[in-house]
Amino acid sequence: MAVSYKKLWKLLIDKDIKKKDLSAKAGVSPATITKMGKGGHVTTEVLVKICAALDCKVEDIMEIVETPQKK
Repeated sequence: MAVSYKKLWKLLIDKDIKKKDLSAKAGVSPATITKMGKGGHVTTEVLVKICAALDCKVEDIMEIVETPQKK
């Protein structure tokens, strides 16, 4: 299982918000946003800050996805 933030990136496009603007508005570091861009894990505190900044729910910005099985 892996985390996908595709919903977050789509939401930013829909709201015409840049990643750097999200970082400032949510009070999270640009490095954290970069980490999310690479599918990295972040704390629930970060997710809550982003949801508060975007006025959305956690399921609006992320989802758990299946990872392909390695042979």
